[in-house]
This record gives sequence, structure tokens and C-alpha cells, in this order.
Amino acid sequence: MTVLHLADEGEAADLAAFLSRLLHYDRAAAVRLQAAGTALAVFGRPPSFEVLAVRAVRLAKPYEDGLDVTLDVTVSAGELLESVDETAATAAVPAAVTGPPWAGVLPPRGGWQPERGLPAPDVLRAMVAAVVAEFRSRTQELAPERRTRAELDRIGRDIWSRAVGETGLPVRAVHAAQSLGFLRPAASAHTSDEPPVALYSSGAWLRLRTPFGSIAVRRAGLGALGVSVR
Repeated sequence: MTVLHLADEGEAADLAAFLSRLLHYDRAAAVRLQAAGTALAVFGRPPSFEVLAVRAVRLAKPYEDGLDVTLDVTVSAGELLESVDETAATAAVPAAVTGPPWAGVLPPRGGWQPERGLPAPDVLRAMVAAVVAEFRSRTQELAPERRTRAELDRIGRDIWSRAVGETGLPVRAVHAAQSLGFLRPAASAHTSDEPPVALYSSGAWLRLRTPFGSIAVRRAGLGALGVSVR
């Protein structure tokens, strides 16, 4: 069995938290794992948000027992979560599963360019709180006979598809970042020369990057440009 040796207990705890949040939205969630060297990328797609979530995990060493130096496999998020040992900072890679369609189409590895116009993290968090409150208010105002799934979905699409300023990033991407633990208040104390939260683009993709993970989303109206199938 392939065993991942994570950099420390904190990395193991963060991985477990990310998997738990994905499972909250989909008990049958799958994740695609890609690792090379001491970097592991964990891709997931919470269905409520229609975005791709990416959690980067630092590894102490690639694998044990001289196994291949690269890894690319789709597995059950629940089985992976069960294998995480936070004290030992390890995780065993479960058996591969037949991946959902999204697992075959990932954002490109390179070519990312910074995009301007993204508000500060505290403004983004306030934006999410405001639209969540708006959704609740509009749905509560519906007469009982109009409170159908179709009407709730229509209101949701109207609210969550709005762009963040002039960036083209849908609000649902910011909501996903906060719900998955990527948009934390602690990010405002980020000391790197890079901004704590930044927006990048590559082809048809936009990527909201924070110190705790990224949210990638396809931009509307750009067809199949920038698709990376691997």
C-alpha cells in the first residue's frame, strides 16, 4: 500500500479538514491526487458550488519503500480521510475508483497570469455574508406554493453567478473558498510578499488562490479553450 508521509501534523490535520468539508457536501465524494517530489495536490468538486477545489499538501518524502516518484490517481475521499493519521502525519492511498467526469479535466499546470481587481479578504468575506443573507431573505419571502426546488435554484443561480467586481470571478467561487476553509481571517496576517488572496487566469480558467488552497472555475463563454485533460 502506498503511504504518503506528510510534512507534519498540521498538514495532516488540514488535509483531514479539507476532506471532511468535501464529504459534508457529498458523502460519496471522490478526489484526484497528483504528487511529485514533496508536493501533493488534492482536487475535489463540491457539487453545491460547481467549482474545482485544490488543496496543496507538503510531503516529508514522496513515498515509502522505493515506489514510483509520481502519483496520479482518483480515490474515495471518505477512504482517504479514514487513512489519515494526524499523529504520525501519514495517509494511505486507497484503491483507485472510477473517477467522475470532472476528474479528467483539470486546470492547466502553468501559464497563470495575475488578474487585477480582486477585493481584500475582509471585503470578500463580507460579500459572502451579504449574499447568503440575501438568499435566505428572498427564499423566506416566497409563498409556500412557490417554494419549489426550481424556484430556489433560480434564485441561487441569480445570486451566485454574479461577478466579483469586474474580475469575472463568480461569487460562488468565493463562497466555496470560505466554506471549504480557504478564506480564513488568519490570511489577513499573511507576511509573504505575495497578497494573501489573489486571482489568476489561464485560458478559460480563473483561479482564486489563498495560503490554504485554491478555487478554480471555468469562465463563461470561452468554449473549450484552456482545457487540460490528463
